[in-house]
Amino acid sequence: MADLLTEQQAFMIMNDLPNIGPITLNRLLEEFGGDPRDILTADKRRLQSVRGVGPETSTALLNWRTHFDLAREEERLAKAGATFITTRDEGYPKLLKEIHDPPIGLYRKGSYLFEQPCIAVVGSRRTTLYGQSVAKKLGVDLARLGFCVVSGLARGIDTAAHEGALSVGGKTAAVLGCGIDIVYPPENLDLYRRIVETGAVLSEFPFGRKADKQSFPMRNRVVSGISEAVVIVESGVQSGAMITARFAGEQGRLIFAVPGRIDQPTSNGCHQLIRDGATLLTSVDDILNELSYLDGLRPQAITTEGQVSVLEQLLPQLNETERKVVGAFSGGGMLGVDALTAATGLSSPEVSAALMGLELKKLVSKRADGTFEARS
Repeated sequence: MADLLTEQQAFMIMNDLPNIGPITLNRLLEEFGGDPRDILTADKRRLQSVRGVGPETSTALLNWRTHFDLAREEERLAKAGATFITTRDEGYPKLLKEIHDPPIGLYRKGSYLFEQPCIAVVGSRRTTLYGQSVAKKLGVDLARLGFCVVSGLARGIDTAAHEGALSVGGKTAAVLGCGIDIVYPPENLDLYRRIVETGAVLSEFPFGRKADKQSFPMRNRVVSGISEAVVIVESGVQSGAMITARFAGEQGRLIFAVPGRIDQPTSNGCHQLIRDGATLLTSVDDILNELSYLDGLRPQAITTEGQVSVLEQLLPQLNETERKVVGAFSGGGMLGVDALTAATGLSSPEVSAALMGLELKKLVSKRADGTFEARS
């Protein structure tokens, strides 16, 4: 039967086999030329010739039908309105492909395809009102700037960050530490549904898989792997958020930590991260400045046409929204978001997203009074 499987079905079977980690799965795919169907039809000797594949793993692959009911899983997908995507499919987050142990597939609900850069906002489940307000404001500000806010749908900081993004019509994605058919915590059912409507809910786990001590760290590496940067708002020293920060460091992501009260246990993790070199975060501008700085280190194309302006060089790279916004500065004025909205006919989130892109391209700069001007 394995030779009659589609590539997508074979990926789903391999992804859901027990006790086979993503590193081993990716190594198998590399050894077999990328086609999971060849793995499922290989003999035991060939499978065990791959480094890290022992008798237990080869037996699970050879006897996958005893572990996995493909027809039932596809029925569950259809009933849930979910899809299973692989690294080759549109909508699989591009940055996630770069980590050393990416999931070979993800269950997804929601139509969002991760076109926008992502920032993760995570923290304690046992949070303070201060932490909740900071997380919600970060969700609002990041969404308005055009980022997708990524978190884990947990109580506390995660919930506040998702809520903040949704409150301004922004994009947000939730990564689950359980099957996509399980809403945990159950009181976030309405939040789960609202995220699905405009964003995405992701899980690498099969239907029915409950969260446990193994699944949460696996979820955390995906949260950081999707994102350009990770912001820790409140966290104890021993917590899932600190695990996410560790993964972020290993994956080369930017790490930000929000300072808190020195007598508050949920601030201890953030203060430790700051001592260890994480960037202290007081507003979303700290993220923009760091991303802009990194962008400035990238080599720029050398042009032989000395009279060509930077804008003319970059104009082909701008999308239609960015062109409209940059065109509004042609008179040399200093404009705020409201003025640009009126001048372009675009919505505030569209204008904010365009301004972020133009800032990173060094075409506009933000003034101390909150207005913007075109750079000469």
